[in-house]
Amino acid sequence: MSKSPTFAEAFRFWLKLGFISFGGPTGQIAIMHAELVDRKKWIREDRFLHALNYCMLLPGPEAQQLATYCGWLLHGTWGGIVAGALFVIPSVFILLALSWIYAAQGKVPWVAVIFFGLKPAVMAIVAHAVIRIGKRALKTKLMYALATAAFVAIYFFPVPFPVIILVAGVVGFFRNVGAASPPRPAPEVRGGDAAPTFRVLISGLLLWWLPVLALGLWRGWDSVFAQLGLFFSKAALVTFGGAYAVLPYVARAAVDDYGWLSTGQMMDGLGLAETTPGPLIMVLQFVGFMAGWRVSGLWSGVIGALLTTRVTFLPSFLFILLGAPYVERLQGNVKLNAALTAVTAAVVGVILNLAVWFALHTVRPDTGGVNWFAVVVSVIAFAGLWRWQWNVVPVVLGSGAAGLVYHGVMR
Repeated sequence: MSKSPTFAEAFRFWLKLGFISFGGPTGQIAIMHAELVDRKKWIREDRFLHALNYCMLLPGPEAQQLATYCGWLLHGTWGGIVAGALFVIPSVFILLALSWIYAAQGKVPWVAVIFFGLKPAVMAIVAHAVIRIGKRALKTKLMYALATAAFVAIYFFPVPFPVIILVAGVVGFFRNVGAASPPRPAPEVRGGDAAPTFRVLISGLLLWWLPVLALGLWRGWDSVFAQLGLFFSKAALVTFGGAYAVLPYVARAAVDDYGWLSTGQMMDGLGLAETTPGPLIMVLQFVGFMAGWRVSGLWSGVIGALLTTRVTFLPSFLFILLGAPYVERLQGNVKLNAALTAVTAAVVGVILNLAVWFALHTVRPDTGGVNWFAVVVSVIAFAGLWRWQWNVVPVVLGSGAAGLVYHGVMR
């Protein structure tokens, strides 16, 4: 680390990042690397990549976890809390407002056709993410094999995410997947002592579970709020690979098992999340809002949304604040780095699964036939993202506008 910012300087950066972090996890990671490593030089390249590999290994949103880790590197526990919280807070309020508009007016024709146009943009964005992450992560034949095996396991056989990640990590550990860089001496790091670790653990668990227990006792354990708190707490612990990997798991449960929303609403929620800054996993807040909205309208929706957001992100803070001190001491461990690299390769296969899932539901809707509008718009959106590096926000907004124009012409 060549330059240490003051806490106030770092606070201003994290606040700004919360409002400009569009583009999903790959775009957000790229912004942090450009700002923290290249421009500001607050964090060394090797420490940034080591942190990224650890975050890719964890369940939950890797970009938000990486922001928390980097904040911890700069200013300890409070630095991590501020960085991780500011990465999320702007999108919480923006998405709450959009969710309410969608729930209240989603059946209005012009709103419906906008979301009709959003779906192919989402398909293109996810496909683009597969290729971008794959180019960065897959560097050897074995890594390609791991990505392929992960896709086959999750698409054709319902192999749980943790099993896929565990197997990939074990293979990487024993086969030294990827090009291993020369070991560096472990840096001096703060934390890792028993007493502070225990305080962080107890505080985090209380903040995580007290609201869930309170709502369960108040509204009953069969209420939608208890279901949301318990389901998304479990999801936060078992959904590896970030937002793109979480979505198939959540979509199947939310649509098929609980009936909180429809497949179309799930995809509309992802479109909304794509138009807001912050983690793409904020789509889970939309799921919580819609589940609560179905019970008794706005305030139930707000409670469901905030509860879902709370239990989704609190575990990530614990993973970083408890694990980062020990992970930093292992920075020179070649086998550990190989295991983390293998996990990243497997995640590419998981993301490909999501791309196929979205394509099937967009190009061949439940009404039957082929949606040629979706095919054309998704091809144009993908070409713009890939060849001309279009920003994801104008792609989404432009696709929504195309939906309006298309329905206006076809009337």
